Amino acid sequence: MLTALRLRNFRCYSTLNWEIPAEGALLIGSNAQGKTSLLEAICFALTLHTPRTARMDRLATHGMDNFGLSLDTLNGTRRLLWQQKRLQMTHDGIPCKDFADYLADAPPVVWLGNQDIAMVTGSAEERRAYLDFLGTQWHPGYRQALREYRKALKSRNLLLRNPRRTRETLRSFAALLCRYGEQLYYLREQLLLLLRPHIRHYHLAISGGYEEVSLRYKPGAALPLEEAFEQALEADERAGFTTVGPHRDDFELYIDGRAAADFASEGQQRTLATAMVLAQAGLLQEQTGAAPALLIDDIFGELDPHRRRALLAQLPEDSQIFITTTHTDWLQDTPAPVPLLHIEQGTIRQSS
Repeated sequence: MLTALRLRNFRCYSTLNWEIPAEGALLIGSNAQGKTSLLEAICFALTLHTPRTARMDRLATHGMDNFGLSLDTLNGTRRLLWQQKRLQMTHDGIPCKDFADYLADAPPVVWLGNQDIAMVTGSAEERRAYLDFLGTQWHPGYRQALREYRKALKSRNLLLRNPRRTRETLRSFAALLCRYGEQLYYLREQLLLLLRPHIRHYHLAISGGYEEVSLRYKPGAALPLEEAFEQALEADERAGFTTVGPHRDDFELYIDGRAAADFASEGQQRTLATAMVLAQAGLLQEQTGAAPALLIDDIFGELDPHRRRALLAQLPEDSQIFITTTHTDWLQDTPAPVPLLHIEQGTIRQSS
């Protein structure tokens, strides 16, 4: 459970000290008032990741070169300070030596937003991001393999653009890619196997229909990876980047045997995307024993009453739920699941 959030120079918040309700909160306010930034702060504190940006400097208030964030939970206080382009991390006042040290035993969290439909209709990058957001919370080995693979990939791609490169050096980086890439392959394969029943369950519950959902893993290279990288070496040199490997992994989604991206209606695609995110919550609770915090960014006003009620009925009972919305019209036929709070210019107040 999350109990308190403190911010300094984070997005639109010069300062904030928020005692978080035990149930969570329904955050109401106009656009650009700081609703989504609160969700982003929680997500970043628990995962060191935000779906809104890959750059830490973008999290600082405009014109500032630093930010601070502190989140109290039942298993301790996590503090982050970004300054001089470095991130300092502490857990219960003890400095963390690396990301893995900071993220150990962090409460799980899931983000649900309107952009999630891109997991169904968008590029492979969107689906890899979905797997990586879940995988890094699910398994410490996933987090380490992903980080080391990305480091080796970045170095090899830089080398491929260097005219003074040698094939011996390229092969040395390929060996690192094989080591961590094969770990990623097996962990992603296992993760997708675990996800399948959860996605089917939530899709059926939200759609209220009998459509059959299935998915298929599409590795970005054939195994063994050592052979795949060797066979692609000349193509990599011509392209100037690594053309095969787990960084090109994907998985295909089907509804009743037809590709969801090509043949499903927008309503079906949104339902499937929502089921995929709730499947993250279900799997994390199953694997960790802890109900994840749910960060739901401005989607309820866009759903029809049937899907809205079905989604609310499927939210994990033990989760803290944080919902943002610009209006409360949709609450006329749906009871608020958590306390209502208003946000205006970065100030939070109880709803009257």
